[in-house]
Amino acid sequence: MKKLSILLFVLLLSNYNATAQDIIELDGTQSMCIAGKGPGQDGAINPYLGSNSVAIVENVGKNEFSIRVQTKEELVKTIAIGPRETKEVSLLKGQVLYFDTDLEAIASVAFQKLED
Repeated sequence: MKKLSILLFVLLLSNYNATAQDIIELDGTQSMCIAGKGPGQDGAINPYLGSNSVAIVENVGKNEFSIRVQTKEELVKTIAIGPRETKEVSLLKGQVLYFDTDLEAIASVAFQKLED
């Protein structure tokens, strides 16, 4: 019984650390990097930036916004997200996520590590 309790505790703890989530508020005049480039630059920091991960982006506001996946060299893809819509976006090592909007927008962003 004691071993089972320890196993359950470890499983709960590992699931707790498996996702990092933040709420991002954009005022309509900004583009925001969601990666980990430095203080004041990030609305959320992807704790798995050095490895493959998944960003789960939910539009919790009333206006559409778009996200961009980029490397240092090139734009990988752009995805529009409508109100109350959720998208899962794979981020490979070296890719960063940007949020763009011309209107006020609110997004919930969670990151999960992809196993190699």
